[in-house]
Amino acid sequence: MKKFVIAAASGAMLLISSQGMAANIEAGKKKAAEVCAACHGPDGNSPAPAFPKLAGQHASYLMKSLNEYKSGVRKDPIMAGMAAALSKEDIEDVSAYYASQSGLKTKY
Repeated sequence: MKKFVIAAASGAMLLISSQGMAANIEAGKKKAAEVCAACHGPDGNSPAPAFPKLAGQHASYLMKSLNEYKSGVRKDPIMAGMAAALSKEDIEDVSAYYASQSGLKTKY
């Protein structure tokens, strides 16, 4: 029962936090294919352990991370360059796309 309550509360928070976000998942898929897929995989399930899996992550977490790379709060020369080329709309769309994907479990 405790797990159910936690899951229900988490789901409600996710719904509340995503309201007002007018992301376009199809546009995010296209932009991810152009910018992100080489390292993170076309669906966010990175084929290499050196690159994080993005599939199934919360859109708000992905947006926060990309905005922090773009602003320089998070330091990574590769991600800073990738994020610099993304507009606010691109960040919302890519984040929504990866959040909509299934995070596959892969053993390395």
